[in-house]
Amino acid sequence: MTEYERSLTMPAPPEQVFDQAADVGRLHEWMPGDLHVHAGELPAVTVHEDRTDEDTPALLSPRKEQMRLEWGTREQGSYAGWLQVAGIDSGASEVTVHLSFFDEAHDPGEQRVTEALDRSLQRLREQVRLRVDTPGG
Repeated sequence: MTEYERSLTMPAPPEQVFDQAADVGRLHEWMPGDLHVHAGELPAVTVHEDRTDEDTPALLSPRKEQMRLEWGTREQGSYAGWLQVAGIDSGASEVTVHLSFFDEAHDPGEQRVTEALDRSLQRLREQVRLRVDTPGG
């Protein structure tokens, strides 16, 4: 099993950050561009990965009371992950994303994963910033 974790500070309270991150219709705005989540009846989703051109049955479970979003494959148990939002001083938040690959064949490698996590967190921060800066966000 291989695990990766990255964190980034966001310019908004945890509730706003979580709402942005957990909005299934807006996941494409911050997730890696080569992953596409098609929601069924939550927690069931299908993830299409451009790199492999495969659709994978998965689960996506938003847990607002914990400010946590969890996901993973349904049938083969190849990977799982979570996103956790925590409030910090001055109304900002820290977002941590954690990925676990249980099947080596699904692990794209450390450099690729950490770059994707960093880009995703930066894209989420930008979406949060736009929402906070736009009246009625």
